[in-house]
Amino acid sequence: MEKVIDLSPVARPSSSEPWKSASKKGLLQVAAVSILPLLLSYLIGSSFQLEAAVTAIVVFLPLQIAFVGFLGWKEFGKRGIADGALVVALIFFATLVLVLLISVLWSVIIFGSKALSLSFVSQNNVYISATTSMEYGGIGHALVGTLLIVSLTTVATIPLGLGVAVFLTETRSKARGSIRVLIQAMSGLPSVVAGLFVYSALIVSGISSYSGFAGSLALLPLMLPTVARIAEEALRLVPSELRNGALALGAPAYRAFFQVTLPAAKSGIITALILGVARIIGETAPLILTASTTNGTTLNMFGAMPSLPYYIYEFLGNGFDTSTQRAWGAALVILILVGILFTIARVLTRKKNLTAKKRKK
Repeated sequence: MEKVIDLSPVARPSSSEPWKSASKKGLLQVAAVSILPLLLSYLIGSSFQLEAAVTAIVVFLPLQIAFVGFLGWKEFGKRGIADGALVVALIFFATLVLVLLISVLWSVIIFGSKALSLSFVSQNNVYISATTSMEYGGIGHALVGTLLIVSLTTVATIPLGLGVAVFLTETRSKARGSIRVLIQAMSGLPSVVAGLFVYSALIVSGISSYSGFAGSLALLPLMLPTVARIAEEALRLVPSELRNGALALGAPAYRAFFQVTLPAAKSGIITALILGVARIIGETAPLILTASTTNGTTLNMFGAMPSLPYYIYEFLGNGFDTSTQRAWGAALVILILVGILFTIARVLTRKKNLTAKKRKK
């Protein structure tokens, strides 16, 4: 007999939000498999006097996977065991990473805020030692040095990063694959390797001394991949119809790019630059090897130049309470700078998305 296949359409779910139609029994089961492992883990941890981290990973996680796997097997069969275990593992480790991140941010804010003041941000370190009271001295010279070094790196990276992005999106050269692989390899380059390269090529050879300029060169290969890759994606997201329309109207290829494609990708390119700056503003190893430091404020890029990462490294290694507090304060300032940069990037991205939605309407 021939098998008859039912081709009648399947009825659509009665609700567009299926979680609202969950039964009370199902909700109670989910609550049970969530609470019971937690209670058992607490009892076992208290009985054997285990640390919280050990209890969470060794006791709670296996129990949670076992309970959820049992519920999944009961409701969906063998497929539910793997699905339940995967969901629990993802939620657990995502929560673990989130807790660690919040812990770091909270520690920097709490300890750094004790040192933060107007004098701490504006004064330099002349005649200041590791045991000097917090009322004197600050990070003003290091803040200026960081802004100068990062600004010079940014100015040098803009044409290089945009040039690479344009080459990868606007040309059909056979070298595109090699350039893309090189950029991806540079994105995984350890920062200390970049610092060692500039140190060996310029400082050891005697071509240059420790300077802010050398520090900027060491940061350049760290910032370039971020800018190039994000700018490339921003250019690729521009609809091809815009460029083709400009070409159809008789515009040369270069004018179509500069007057149509580039303005359409402006927000994405600015975001790429901001994220690139955030990538390098806290790098320490390259600046230790190339820029060194001074206690006074300096604007000379061809001499030793202080920076916030070097300031943290220097005072944290002294071991005194006041020097450690200064290091926490400098770390908080870097965190604030990075937060400002990411907020700007988020605002620009949001404006771009809102503009796209309005065009669709």
